Amino acid sequence: MGGFNLQQMMSQAKQQYETLQKKMEQTIVEASSGGGTVTVKMDGRKQLLSVKIDPEAVKSGDVEMLQDLVTAAVNEAARKVDEAMQSTMGGMLSGLGLRL
Repeated sequence: MGGFNLQQMMSQAKQQYETLQKKMEQTIVEASSGGGTVTVKMDGRKQLLSVKIDPEAVKSGDVEMLQDLVTAAVNEAARKVDEAMQSTMGGMLSGLGLRL
């Protein structure tokens, strides 16, 4: 009887994993820095989808500032992905009777 429950739990875990993979592919976050000077989009797998830079930022010629803004926007997007995935995983684990 105990083996059946373990097998059922493993099956549920596999389904949850597949659901999480789909969620990661479908999750898109957007983050910006410099008051919108740089905006990036990233998916739940932390793949950078797009980078938009305000043309005015390029005109200033301050490459170091622009690099910092891109870095900040990418890091913020990654943080948002982590939050979204943690929330999703927390819900899935509680469905299995587990806690983070």
